[in-house]
Amino acid sequence: MNRTVLAVGIAIAATLVAVLFVGLGKDPQAINSPLVGRPAPSFALREVGSARPINLEQFRGKPTVINFWATWCAPCYEEHPILVASARSMQPQVQFLGVVFQDSEEKIQAFLRDRGTAYPTVVDNAGKTAIAYGVGGVPETFFLDANGTIVAKYSGPLTTELLQSNLMKAMNR
Repeated sequence: MNRTVLAVGIAIAATLVAVLFVGLGKDPQAINSPLVGRPAPSFALREVGSARPINLEQFRGKPTVINFWATWCAPCYEEHPILVASARSMQPQVQFLGVVFQDSEEKIQAFLRDRGTAYPTVVDNAGKTAIAYGVGGVPETFFLDANGTIVAKYSGPLTTELLQSNLMKAMNR
């Protein structure tokens, strides 16, 4: 084997390992979404349990919380009661919307029956809406101001404090 080829291969491998090592220590919350500060991608999706389409545009005029989740997601179970309680106390001033992808209608309906709900939930069967928002995993939550501009994004399960602090960004614009 040629020593030059071996040396170049080792140098490339060492560089890749160093880049990965540095990236592993970063908090995923430190990575800002390129969508923050831009209009939220529009969508019209079918509400769970009905054929009724829900269009994001119908919520213009009030701050909106869009939560991407799935029934197979353990952190989604953690944050669901927080979202439901917040929606009950803040609606109609704030609109909450759940977007479920990579899941079955039956499991979604069972989850909502067992865990409760206080806001519409839509199904993103093709995953196109999740892709448009750059969702890398669930749960991910986007906070929109009354004009439909994304003012904050949170990846991971929300606590009441995190939900409130991000929602204040949407309400103060």
